[in-house]
Amino acid sequence: MRRPLQIACAGALILGTMGVSRAVAQDPIVTAPIIASEVAPIIVSAVKPKPKPTGLAKFEGTVMHANSVQITVKAMGNDMSIQTFPLSEMASAKMQQIIDKGGYQYGDKVKLEYDPQSLRVVKFKGKPSKSL
Repeated sequence: MRRPLQIACAGALILGTMGVSRAVAQDPIVTAPIIASEVAPIIVSAVKPKPKPTGLAKFEGTVMHANSVQITVKAMGNDMSIQTFPLSEMASAKMQQIIDKGGYQYGDKVKLEYDPQSLRVVKFKGKPSKSL
């Protein structure tokens, strides 16, 4: 009884596969081509120019002494490295404004940008502490 059942199942399987047309299964799906607009360009990302090097050297440290003409600074990582920098005219005017408000005290942190050839400070940043 088992044998005729197997033959019937195999026959149904063969007839079922022969009934499906292979050409129908292999037809490609036809879609319309995607056309990008030729009027508006597609911008991926804007190119940012790299900043040009200014040629200034940087020095970070703590103030030992500061006046309107020069600043003496101890290096941040090396306590034995102490440098005195003269101030440029613009930096001197800015330092005079800071001195009028109380000035830099010993131990205030500053960042200097100076010309490596003349060692003149062009820019400096740092928050002066409150004077006593």
